[in-house]
Amino acid sequence: MLQSTQKNNSTSNFQHSTLKEGWAVWFVGLPGSGKSSISKRAYEYLRDKGLDVLHLQMDERRKVYFPNPKYTPEERRKAYELFALEAADLVQKGHGVILDGTAPKVEMRRLARNKIEKFAEIYISCSLQTAMERESKRPEGLVMAGLYAKALERKKTGREFPGLGQVIGVDIPFEEEPQAELVVKNEGISLREAVQEVTRFLDGWLGL
Repeated sequence: MLQSTQKNNSTSNFQHSTLKEGWAVWFVGLPGSGKSSISKRAYEYLRDKGLDVLHLQMDERRKVYFPNPKYTPEERRKAYELFALEAADLVQKGHGVILDGTAPKVEMRRLARNKIEKFAEIYISCSLQTAMERESKRPEGLVMAGLYAKALERKKTGREFPGLGQVIGVDIPFEEEPQAELVVKNEGISLREAVQEVTRFLDGWLGL
């Protein structure tokens, strides 16, 4: 059975009778939590309903912000600041925006929350062990494959991997946001079930 928690927020969790105004939903969670797969399907669901919606992926946008990345903590902080501001600008222009990005620190997501009137955070939650197992099966793509294995080896032996910055869950923790509008516990359930829980929330939150 799918487990989820929905939380109300007095400033961000309200319904509009129309969708003429912009809005943003940020999917967060550990690498390997399933947030990218779920956010992509949520985007497709809303797009197929005819909504004006855009999909921003941090793994893709970061390469635009920093063509020659250093993978430093300061660069990560700046990248998420640019990510939040880009989303806020698109919302101001009337677009709906789906964001996909780990954003390990609460303050990173709160920048978007403070800039965007209609904003929701969806936390895709799972254990670190589950995230590691899922991530180990992910092929090379926008993100380096084998993140966790390499981070653990670096921690154990000191071996450096070019392009490997701090890995959330190993080198730094993921900070949970008490104000998150929806928490989906993505373990022991199918992708379809997780997506259904998210789309039910979006239907109500967007007044669909």
